[in-house]
Amino acid sequence: MPYKTPIKLRKSAYKAQRGHCCYCGKPMWLENVEAFASDHEYTLAQANLLKCTAEHLTPRESGGNDTHANVAAACWYCNSRRHRRKQPLSPEQYRKHVVSQLHKGGWHRLH
Repeated sequence: MPYKTPIKLRKSAYKAQRGHCCYCGKPMWLENVEAFASDHEYTLAQANLLKCTAEHLTPRESGGNDTHANVAAACWYCNSRRHRRKQPLSPEQYRKHVVSQLHKGGWHRLH
């Protein structure tokens, strides 16, 4: 099972980060989207943006590996946007970009 290690690393990072995204700082969910949505007063569509994913700080395509030092927990929205960029930013630069967008009222537009 090639994905067993990233699943364990994602759960470990989620716990270490106390359930918050490494980029936007929003709370995330691992297992029960309905309960998460209800607890945070989000719609299911909004809650799905905050599903916890394993974020490879150095992507596998660039030589990154499945280690605790290279995997952080990021919400689906932040993780998917970072790797869609033409020139992906470093994790630190990307976090600054996300925080800047949040302060402007943008990004995933959650209440």
